[in-house]
Amino acid sequence: MGMGGCIGLIAAGAILAFAVDWHVKGVNLTVVGLILMAVGVIGTSAYVSVFKRRRTQPPPPAAPVIEEDHRFTR
Repeated sequence: MGMGGCIGLIAAGAILAFAVDWHVKGVNLTVVGLILMAVGVIGTSAYVSVFKRRRTQPPPPAAPVIEEDHRFTR
């Protein structure tokens, strides 16, 4: 799940938790919205953690070793 999907889950959960006044028998939409928001936040933190680890750059290489050629040619 990418960053867009996580933000979408958070938005859908907030809409269900705070903006909807529907009454569905056997389903508490506020709880469903809170669960979706929690999954979105967990997904966002996992995505950022993996993305941060992937973007670390290796240390710069050491100075190149210069080998001199001591052969004399005529």
